[in-house]
Amino acid sequence: MIFNFKFYSLVAFFIILNMICVRAQTYKLQGSVSFDHSKTSSVTIALSPVSMKVHTDTAGNFMFLGLKEAVYQIKATAIGYKPALFTLALKSDTVLKEIVLEEDQEQLQEVVITGTQKEVSRLESPVPVEIYSANFFKRNPAASVFEALQNINGVRPQLNCNICNTGDIHINGLEGPYTMVLIDGMPIVSGLSTVYGLSGIPTSIIERVEVVKGPASSLYGSEAVGGLINIITKKVSSAPKFSVDLMSNTHLEHNADLGFKLQLNSKVSVLTGINYFNFNKILDRNQDHFTDMTLQNRIALFQKWNIERRQNRVFSLAARYLYEDRWGGETRWNKSYRGGDEVYGESIYTSRWEMVGNYQLPLKEKTFLAFSLTQHNQNSRYGETSYIAKQQIAFSHLTWDKKINQHDLLFGAAVRYTFYKDNTMATNKEYGNDHEKVWLPGLFVQDEIRFNQKNTLLLGLRYDYHSLHGSIFTPRLAYKYSLNQFNSLRFNAGTGFRVVNIFTEDHAALTGARKVEVNTKIRPERNYNVNVNYAAKIFTPDATIIGLDVSLFYAYFTNRIVPDYESDVTKIRYDNLNGYAINKGVTANLDLTFTWGLKLNTGITYQDVSLVNDGIKQQQMLTEKFSGTWSVSYHIKPLHLKADYTGNIYGAMRLPLLSELDPRNPISPVWSIQNIQLTFTKFKRAEIYGGVKNLLNFNPAKHAPFLISRSQDPFNKNVVFDSKGQALPTADNPYGLVFDPSYVYAPNQDIRLFVGFRYNF
Repeated sequence: MIFNFKFYSLVAFFIILNMICVRAQTYKLQGSVSFDHSKTSSVTIALSPVSMKVHTDTAGNFMFLGLKEAVYQIKATAIGYKPALFTLALKSDTVLKEIVLEEDQEQLQEVVITGTQKEVSRLESPVPVEIYSANFFKRNPAASVFEALQNINGVRPQLNCNICNTGDIHINGLEGPYTMVLIDGMPIVSGLSTVYGLSGIPTSIIERVEVVKGPASSLYGSEAVGGLINIITKKVSSAPKFSVDLMSNTHLEHNADLGFKLQLNSKVSVLTGINYFNFNKILDRNQDHFTDMTLQNRIALFQKWNIERRQNRVFSLAARYLYEDRWGGETRWNKSYRGGDEVYGESIYTSRWEMVGNYQLPLKEKTFLAFSLTQHNQNSRYGETSYIAKQQIAFSHLTWDKKINQHDLLFGAAVRYTFYKDNTMATNKEYGNDHEKVWLPGLFVQDEIRFNQKNTLLLGLRYDYHSLHGSIFTPRLAYKYSLNQFNSLRFNAGTGFRVVNIFTEDHAALTGARKVEVNTKIRPERNYNVNVNYAAKIFTPDATIIGLDVSLFYAYFTNRIVPDYESDVTKIRYDNLNGYAINKGVTANLDLTFTWGLKLNTGITYQDVSLVNDGIKQQQMLTEKFSGTWSVSYHIKPLHLKADYTGNIYGAMRLPLLSELDPRNPISPVWSIQNIQLTFTKFKRAEIYGGVKNLLNFNPAKHAPFLISRSQDPFNKNVVFDSKGQALPTADNPYGLVFDPSYVYAPNQDIRLFVGFRYNF
């Protein structure tokens, strides 16, 4: 018995010891990481749920020791590569199959062309360029590019009329005429089209939008004073065979975008985009008997041809046609009242076509001939005022791209021809000028000098000869210092020159009942501007991407041309400032991308845009001191759902009043437009989306006793004027006002629901 007891005790001891050893046994996990089968060092390998991390050595190898039997999640992350994520059930010592990382094109290879007219990496460009992809605009879908730009920091679509809702694009506080808009690098929006040309660009053909804030005149000419917006269309080869995007809202605004491509033969392919927008519901929520929103019927057609050539030389052609019929005014208006003085309405018929092309010459040297042609016809009635205008612009430039050692040279010759004719005092036989023709030939040279990996200097000089104003020189300097691959400091400086055509640029000159006075000796504007930019991209060990972009800007203007609304409320007087203007401020963007599905983009701009006239300093009319934008996106993968929350906020603006008795506030309130959207993504090629626009239900009519002055008397038939033409206070008109719709700073829209459908094949 004693023997048996000792024997069984010994057996039990060894069994327990074995169990302890088995439970305490640990394993080894090892492997290697490469990119394109080349070993990659400095890769972070994270193991969860044990929260262990190691880094690969110079040979790309890594190892974990002391691991227990369990199920582990392994994540491999590195700067410039997409994270690799997989699960492993560890039961013994394991050697993983080689992990091959894929380069993240979005992080490293964003290619821009706008800053230097060359395709370069965004990180290497000496000119700061902001990129906004088509997906960025899908977070808050809009019926036009004009509306879509509201979510870009420092860029604000400004409405200029409460009746016809036309507007322009402000960049860092500078009005629309200082902003050049391009399609594929060629100018298409200027003059008349500053007001109307941003409508009807089909979003189905947009690849991305590049924004340059600051001087660009030495490459693009005098209109690129404040910055430029370059709409890059999709390459035909990468566009879907067919796409559709349909959207409607509870205001009964309907928008349709269609896109499709055809391969005509082995060398010729065609991309076509069609946009149709319709809004035909009369809304008058503030009960002033005027439409709150302009009614529109618009169609636009776009087509891009790509022709393959030997040695991959470039040859592309694109064309767009736009027709738009819009009107706003008294709710009882119809087309039988067009141009009369019985019922007030603003009716605008716009017919416009554009063509752009790029052809690489069959030479050994890298030489390109690019051109754009536009024709804009407008037939408008603003009450009794008729505005019939035609504008034709032809633009072409020849560039030679040449690299010599550390010098990357660009030589160019450009010519621009503008024909303009209307029935105003600008070009009218009664004023001795039937039409206006302007030739603007020019030469430019740019030298990008790359001293080393850290230092790049860009020098540019442009000479133009204006047929009316003579020689124009616009120099440019840009310097980039790279602290490392993802941290850079940029300095840009340049000058600009602008000749003003009031009736094509300032809609207030036509709408309402004010008379226009123009000094016949207006001198061209000249400005000098500087921009300092710091950009950084940070990659954390858990693959979170942090992007930071901060800019300081300063611009000084001489001979600034401004409209005077205040010295005589019955008139708008245009003249040069007897002084100067300054535009200065700071703008910052922060982007966060988390691996678990959250993306955050936010930006803020503070600016001081002031005019000094006869020694008196004033804030520029309709210009905010600060603004901010944000976009928060989260992908709930188990539910196949994307959530987007977007918004903007604008500071107070100085508004145009009609007299000291005008009861409206001379300063606008701080206001914000916020939106939310849900997108269902379960289907492979289709998306269903919907949400709420103007979530806070902001409407400027809630903050003023009225927006349109004297809406009950739009032809001033019951206004009593004194001998100087000033409106006198009467029992019917206690504030001494005249009809005027220029008191506008924000869209006059309430909260609304929207729903849409996208399909790509």
